[in-house]
Amino acid sequence: MQSPFVGLSIDPASKDTITKQIYDHIRRMVLSGSISPGSRLPSSRDLAGQVGISRNTVLAAYDQLTAEAYLEGRVGSGTFVVRNLPDAFLRAQLRPLPVREMAGQRELANRQSGISAALAIAPKTQPSRRAFRAGLPDADSFPFQLWARLVSRRYRDRAPELFDYQDPAGYGPLREEIALYLSNARGLRCNPEQVIVVGGSQQALDLAMRLLVGPGDVACVEDPGYAGTLAAVRGSAARAVPVPIDDQGFEVATARHRAPDARLIVVTPSRQYPLGVTMSLVRRLELLEWASQTNAWILEDDYDSEYRYEGLPLAALQGLDNEGRVIYMGTFSRLMFPTLRLGYAVVPPDLVDSFRSARALSDRGSSWVEQSAMAEFIAEGHFARHVRRMRALYAKRQAKLVAEAERQLAGLLDVRTEPAGMHLVGWLPEGRDDVLASEAVARLGVEVEPLSALSVEPLGRGGLMMGYTGVTDPEIEDGVAAMAEALSDLGPNSEVR
Repeated sequence: MQSPFVGLSIDPASKDTITKQIYDHIRRMVLSGSISPGSRLPSSRDLAGQVGISRNTVLAAYDQLTAEAYLEGRVGSGTFVVRNLPDAFLRAQLRPLPVREMAGQRELANRQSGISAALAIAPKTQPSRRAFRAGLPDADSFPFQLWARLVSRRYRDRAPELFDYQDPAGYGPLREEIALYLSNARGLRCNPEQVIVVGGSQQALDLAMRLLVGPGDVACVEDPGYAGTLAAVRGSAARAVPVPIDDQGFEVATARHRAPDARLIVVTPSRQYPLGVTMSLVRRLELLEWASQTNAWILEDDYDSEYRYEGLPLAALQGLDNEGRVIYMGTFSRLMFPTLRLGYAVVPPDLVDSFRSARALSDRGSSWVEQSAMAEFIAEGHFARHVRRMRALYAKRQAKLVAEAERQLAGLLDVRTEPAGMHLVGWLPEGRDDVLASEAVARLGVEVEPLSALSVEPLGRGGLMMGYTGVTDPEIEDGVAAMAEALSDLGPNSEVR
């Protein structure tokens, strides 16, 4: 069915109603300028007769277009295209999208690619306890009965301040306990007002990216490094510049050369993720000096420093900062259990209000019931005792993993003892592809992450990241045996592609 009215045709097979087809056709004609402002349209009766449809159908389309100000009715004269459509508006419909909008689409695409990269750190679908998933604490050893009593007490007592909107920076007593703990255990120089309670370290990353960098700004990231950091940088549309790691940690000289105008530098100085290197004092001072010269911020991710098996935990980079350039962040999720979404950022005094506002904009703050329970958990010494127990347990599990690797993986994977951490890196023979190796191991039910998946630039040697804290001794034995079978079957044809 076709009408003489500028090629209006109705498709009986269309999923759209006839009213919608008439509406779309006339709207396109108005926007393209095919019907000039002030032009008279056929009467509803005439158009219905031309197309062979009900007049009420045409009236419904006209009514919708009139309601949206494309058409206007004049008593006794008919229906017309409105006269006051701006010429610039009509011309804009005839031209390609402006460069400004196209650039916006590219920016959105860049942000989307960065956010998509976060899929690498999304929750896995496999059972949570599986050799050798990295970063997984031993939940079986956590004192859940004690924790349940602390939480239940809050609901039983129903203190009004725990069940209403409060300071988005966090529960005051918890911020005090965190500041005291970090001052004593990690050498931070801070007061409770500088502590912002967050929903884990990933949220601290997100807040920092939103506040400290914008589209096109340069952010230096460790390479290899934490996938969540790279995703957060790219999601903010900032430009991520990879910086290699050597035996002293973050290569400051390389960063200076590659990114002289860096706005943000993200580092894991106490134990580099994933290689486990500790940044030397010389490098730390060089980094602080460079940040001062370029007026850059430093984001210090201290993700598992509590688990040091030789000597005391190392002092944080923030404790050396005399200019208020370091934002320090940590999490309780790796120390207790992952579903406890509690972490913290310690920010310089002049950023406190900005982080507080960003936290409020994000989600108004974490559960005050859990924050209150956490404050008591720390104040009564339960947290320190739990960390000490886990430190001893994890040291034994690391030793078990190394011993099993030496027994079953000799010549296939080089795994060595480290003085700290929750995972080890096993190095493949020269030229072997770590992606192929991880895929082969996964087919036998073992989870290891290839180092190349955490790298922007090619690595000189393939490696596999192996977490040991969330698995028992029998699971370590079985996991290593499966790896030995998979890597042996892989053979010499698994060279880097």
